[in-house]
Amino acid sequence: MTDAHKFIAIDGPAGSGKSSVSKAVARSRGYGYLDTGAAYRALAWHVLDRGADTADAEAVRAAASDFDLRIGLDPDDRSVRVGDVDVTAAIREPRVSGAVSGVARVPEVRTGVNELFRSLVAEAAFDAVVVEGRDITTVVAPDAPVRILLTAAPEVRAARRAGELAGENAAAVAEALHRRDAADSTVVDFLNAADGVEVVDSTALDFSQTIDAVLAVIDRKQGAEHAR
Repeated sequence: MTDAHKFIAIDGPAGSGKSSVSKAVARSRGYGYLDTGAAYRALAWHVLDRGADTADAEAVRAAASDFDLRIGLDPDDRSVRVGDVDVTAAIREPRVSGAVSGVARVPEVRTGVNELFRSLVAEAAFDAVVVEGRDITTVVAPDAPVRILLTAAPEVRAARRAGELAGENAAAVAEALHRRDAADSTVVDFLNAADGVEVVDSTALDFSQTIDAVLAVIDRKQGAEHAR
């Protein structure tokens, strides 16, 4: 159950701005928005809530078997629930951030979560859904007409992430960002564009310029699709 043509697929490393840019793009076009990272964070929270360790693949599989994720596609309503528990704030806590890569490394879990993403998009009431993550352009929706890798220089990404986390030590933020990228890159290559994926490098762009650059790719790709 999937409809690749409804996907606006955006991948990129931590701190590339993909979440904020994707939300802005979705709002500007009246599209849905799916933060796949939030889903993995919610599963990591679920594992931890059960008193387990995300480094334990069996514990992750067990938690995934009763993972009741409730995540909407409205870019202005970013609430995330696991069952009846609102975990919107909890999934951004450092303990979850440090555990999420363990969840993402379990192949069967990734397969199941990816199917969930495809179902959410296929059943969405929106004409299209901006879906951002690590492997959307290559694994979740490799046939999507719009596939973008949003990136930026490592030092720029670290500075942006530090700016988002007021009061956090910049060096510590940079180290955490690089560590997360290194861990996740053992599972999927989100630093290099696959064939057919457009690169938007935001190193020298401000927020509005990055949005415009992404919209330009969407317009060009959708125009080409409609011309077929």
